[in-house]
Amino acid sequence: MLQNNPELRSKIDQLWNKFWSGGISNPLTAIEQITYLLFMKRLDELDLKQQADAEFTGERYTSKFQGVWIRPEERNRPQVEQRPVDKSSLRWGDFKHKPAEEMLEHVQNNVFPFIKDLNGAESNFTHHMKNAVFIIPKPQLLAEAVETIDEIFAVMERDSRVNGQAFQDIQGDVYEMLLSEIASAGKNGQFRTPRHIIKLITELVQPQLGQHIIDPACGSGGFLLGAYQYIVTQLAIRDGTTDIKPDEDGFVRTSVAAGLDLKRKTILSCTLWGYDIDVTMVRLGLMNLMMHGIDEPQIDYQDTLSKGFKEEAKYDIVMANPPFTGSIDKGDINESLRLGTTKTELLFVENIYRLLKKGGTACVIVPQGVLFGSGAAFKALRQLLVDRCELKAVITLPSGVFKPYAGVSTAILLFTKVWGAKDNVKKPATEHVWFYEMLADGYSLNDKRDKEEGYGDLQDIIDKYHARDPAIDTDRTAKCFTVPRTEIEEQGYDLSLSRYKQDVFEEVTYDAPGVILDRLIQAEVGEIREADLDKVQSGIVRELLELKGMLG
Repeated sequence: MLQNNPELRSKIDQLWNKFWSGGISNPLTAIEQITYLLFMKRLDELDLKQQADAEFTGERYTSKFQGVWIRPEERNRPQVEQRPVDKSSLRWGDFKHKPAEEMLEHVQNNVFPFIKDLNGAESNFTHHMKNAVFIIPKPQLLAEAVETIDEIFAVMERDSRVNGQAFQDIQGDVYEMLLSEIASAGKNGQFRTPRHIIKLITELVQPQLGQHIIDPACGSGGFLLGAYQYIVTQLAIRDGTTDIKPDEDGFVRTSVAAGLDLKRKTILSCTLWGYDIDVTMVRLGLMNLMMHGIDEPQIDYQDTLSKGFKEEAKYDIVMANPPFTGSIDKGDINESLRLGTTKTELLFVENIYRLLKKGGTACVIVPQGVLFGSGAAFKALRQLLVDRCELKAVITLPSGVFKPYAGVSTAILLFTKVWGAKDNVKKPATEHVWFYEMLADGYSLNDKRDKEEGYGDLQDIIDKYHARDPAIDTDRTAKCFTVPRTEIEEQGYDLSLSRYKQDVFEEVTYDAPGVILDRLIQAEVGEIREADLDKVQSGIVRELLELKGMLG
């Protein structure tokens, strides 16, 4: 919980500044290179822990750093032409002691190629790491970065012991803070979704083990990680764990999957799926999930709006914050998308509907313009959500939620697919829509986004959503209320909260102007009487008397 740990924040800022001053000024490139180093460190740590656990339990475990490693390009060559590398020299704990220049050469030529080859030639991770490059240019920068990362891990270990927070959760906080430094976010409408908003959405949809869950524009994998942590937490609670404390936003979470049996781990590995059109974000997403304990994340490079993406009616849950701005080449739009627009914020929502199985649920963040846009495509999308889906909730968010990246006003749409795209709608699926106006999310709504006391409306939204009742939630002056579908139809499928919310105007009674002027004159006369009684009929008092005379 980095907001409460200035030492950890300071160490991460130091690391960031070292890369900046060392010549790597592109934030995304710096994040990528730092991630590689964090991954090397964590790989060594996990391997040592698994070895210790195996010795304690008597189970058999083969270290990833045992034996020799042959480069993929040399494996089919005669043995005399191969250059075997002792895997033990590839450990973080080994190479960090080398002199700076020797360390840089060793990491570039041996450690990083080994990491790229880690999961075998057929793994998704290896496939996307194929073109990754290690470009830390200076030996001293690498040496300083390694030293700082060791210090960061020491602080994380201490916090884990003292505060009882799972090490993987602290590591996730560190990684999320690094991701938050991506100053180029906002490019093509992409920016990081705050973790507490991800947790809110996850609590609304409540994913379960065995469900197929997707984020079709996954970025660094935040929603997939959120679903994973929710599932693992619920399993831990079900198995009797009682010592998981709420975090600073009121959510109970852990990402430690060590207690899962093989069957659960196997099911979990086939649960989470993500796609993104930025290969760098795909790599970051893969390593983000791997550092949280997911060994083989199913994240891939794919434009889910394009003709080349054929998946349909496959997923139980979709959670997403797709790009808000921009448009796609009309000729490349998937034929199954029928809205007749190139606006990505509309196409993604229609595509999410397409990806859902019947009975599947989606929770997606959209710009508020989607709720009331007057264009034909806007209205057609809203009608699709009301008629072919059960549109359960529209939650408006304050405009500062995505600062410092953007100040756009957004909303959360929560819906369950009832009718398929080719079905004849016998009856509109939506009966009532639940609206909630979030006014605070527990953080300041300026660019700093400082943590404030309490949880804002986060926990209230969860409680009231799961307890919603159209027979009770009728007060439209309240924060939340329900609106019948028939009224929404009459309003041209407008889903803006302001269309249905009733404002309360408090009647204020003011004194007559003459009474107010008498009070002003009395106040002035009192002050002047103490100073100089001769001045009573001059200055401001005289002007007030003249004004009172004009009023009669």
